[in-house]
Amino acid sequence: CPTPASLRPAEGPVVCAQLYADSSVYYERCCAGDALVVSPGDDVPYMPQGWGDRVSSLVVATRCQLTVWSRPGKKGNSRSFSA
Repeated sequence: CPTPASLRPAEGPVVCAQLYADSSVYYERCCAGDALVVSPGDDVPYMPQGWGDRVSSLVVATRCQLTVWSRPGKKGNSRSFSA
C-alpha cells in the first residue's frame, strides 16, 4: 500500500484518500485492483456505481480524515479514519 505521505505529491492534484477494491493477507497483494480517489473536500453521500460493499482497504493522507457510513445517504454507523 502507498504510505499516507505519498498521497500528497509535490506536483499534481492533492489526494486525501484512496480506497481499493482488492486486498489480501499477503502484503505484496494489498491495495490492489481498482482504486477510488477521494479529493479534499469531497462529500459523497452515495458510493459511485459499482463501489458499494466493494472497498477492502484504504489509505488516508496525512492531515486528512475520511468518514464512512454503514448505509447509503450518510446513515447508519459511521467511522472516521486518518493517517
